This record gives sequence, structure tokens and C-alpha cells, in this order.
Amino acid sequence: MEVSRIGLGCIVFLLSWSHLLLSPSKTWQTEFGISYAQIYLMAPNSNGYDVRLFPSSNENATTEGAVPQVAEQPAHVDAAENTPVVADSNDDGTFTQELEIEQMRSTLEEAIMETRSTPLENRPRLPRIALSKRNRAVVRALNPMLVTYLEASRDLCETDSILFGAALAVCRIIGAKLSTAGRTTGQSSAIPAWRTRIEERIAKARALIGRLICFRSGNTRPRIVRTVRMAFAGTNVSLSQPDIMQKLTERIDDLKQRIAAWGKRIRRYTERSTRFNQNRLFQSDQKRLYKSLERPMVSETGPVPNQADTVAFWRSLWSEPVNHNEGPWTEVVASQCAGITPMDPVTITPDDVAEAVRRAPNWKSPGLDGLHHYWLKGFV
Repeated sequence: MEVSRIGLGCIVFLLSWSHLLLSPSKTWQTEFGISYAQIYLMAPNSNGYDVRLFPSSNENATTEGAVPQVAEQPAHVDAAENTPVVADSNDDGTFTQELEIEQMRSTLEEAIMETRSTPLENRPRLPRIALSKRNRAVVRALNPMLVTYLEASRDLCETDSILFGAALAVCRIIGAKLSTAGRTTGQSSAIPAWRTRIEERIAKARALIGRLICFRSGNTRPRIVRTVRMAFAGTNVSLSQPDIMQKLTERIDDLKQRIAAWGKRIRRYTERSTRFNQNRLFQSDQKRLYKSLERPMVSETGPVPNQADTVAFWRSLWSEPVNHNEGPWTEVVASQCAGITPMDPVTITPDDVAEAVRRAPNWKSPGLDGLHHYWLKGFV
């Protein structure tokens, strides 16, 4: 009766390890042997996925023909037995072990409460998690826990905070690394590191040119002389030799050529970055690209209008009633449009939203809420 419940998979497993179970030379007290003897294989039966290959330590009676249980077990094996198994029926019988259900529930509740009390700009940045069976099993395990929260949601903002809290709970359960700093809602204006390095070189070269010109003009202060000596360090040039003025001119020209080359490099890199961003924007949003190209340069040097002038300007446009004389052509247009059937109202159904989310990339850059499409697909 017990073999019939286990199924074909367990029989194959027993046959493959029969040489270890029956061999008297093998000691099952070793860590290797115990770890395999305590495996719980989940096989489908009439009651679901809850059939054990070997009886647990609490079961004193063993069925006929079953492999006897080891008397002594290490502590780490007992801890492994108490860990629940999250079943995944869509992964061909493979399962993932996670935290206990109650611990996952408390982690979810804590994450949702934390998200509700945190502004959008202070939310942590959700990382991209691996598309593994283990992570998918955790998402599926949290789905039934979200029903209570989502049914009590009053508006879309609260629903979004619940989903973000659930995503945050998944990241904490699987041990994903979360950024402690809040997200920046605006675009980053930091200068690239390569440009900063080149600009520092240009600044140092210009300072050195200035001191070389001062020395060539007759300034012999100790700081200037020390700088000139450092400029000619590693060469056979001495400040007391007769052609020092010619050497100074050659050194100044060399520094000027380097500055010109570095400036061209910055312009070349900037143009390349602009072309790259425009090509990427052309593939994603052509309308936005054309608007950015046609937008005139706005000068910020003009005077700023005060609040009183602004209020008076718009009040004169919108507060005073105006009588418009449209003319007879409006009646002609109204008569022509009288026979046009109005368009049916557009109704967005949940299926439409689900289809739009299904076709969206998983890890596309999120909006202000910081929630990727992956979580909208996982939390059903």
C-alpha cells in the first residue's frame, strides 16, 4: 500500500540507492549518508503533495519493507526536517525550501506597514532578482496572503503600496541586496568620472602654463622656481643653461597641444553620448525625440515676473466674461455633425491591463513608485 502511494519516482530512487542501503560496509551515521536518508520526496497522491520517502523520527512504527530509520541524528538534520517545503506544481516536481509560512506572513505585514508610512522618494530601490524557480515559489507563496490586503484597498495608491511592500518582502526573504538610500525621482546630473579626470588634467596643465610664463617673464619666486623644476623633472634640462627660454617655450606649446587634445576628446565623447541617447530615444519614443530637437534654447537671463503681475495677467484672461460672435458657419457645422454617431465610451477591463502588463519587459525602468513589471506579473 505504501509503495503504491509513493509512485514510480520513489521506486527509481530506492533502486538507485539500494547498494548504499543494503551494503554493511557503508556507515549511515556519516553526515553524507544521513543527509540523503532524511530527504522528503513529495509525490502526488489523493491528498496532495505530502508523501514521505522515509518515516520521520517521530514515527515509531515502520511499515513492512520500508527502510529502517537511523536512531541518532545530528542537530542540523532535525532543523532541516522542520523547514516547510513550498510546492511548485508547475516546475515538474521540483520544490523550493523557504522560511515558515508564519514568518513569511510577518515579513510581508512588516514590509507593507513600512511602505505605507514611507514617501515615494524615500522608498528603497528594488533590485532585479534572478528568474529562478526558488524566487518564483516565494512569489507564489505570498499571493494568497495578499488577498486580504488587496480586498481592503480603497484606491489605486494603496494598492500600489501593498504591491511594493510585497515585492520588498520577497527581496528580504530571498536575501536580495537592497539599497539603504532612497531613490532619486529626478534624472541624475552627476558628471561622468572620465570627464572629471580629463577636466582635472586640463586645470593642472593650465596652472603649470601660467607659472612657466611667469618664470619666462622674470619672476623668480621660490614657488615658481620649484614648479618649473618639477615641470622639467626627468629631463636633462637645467634652469642655468643658456637655451632655457627656448625649452620653456617648447614646454608651454606641448602643454597647450595636450589641452587642445583633451578638449577634443571631451567634445567627441559628448557628441557620441548624445547620438547614443538620441538613437535609443528614437526607438522608444520618436515624438519625444522630435520635441527635444525642435525645442528652442530657453534663456534664463531675463527678469523673473513677480507673483502679483502673474496673477493679474491670468485673471484678466479667465475671470472676465467674454461674449463670442461665432457667425453662421457654426450652425452649418453643427447640422453636418448631427448625423454622426458618437463613439462608444472606452472601458478598460482587467483583462486589458493584464494583457498590457504581460507584454511589457520585466525589468524596464519603473515609474515614480519604483515597481517593476515583474511584480505586477507575479502578484495575481
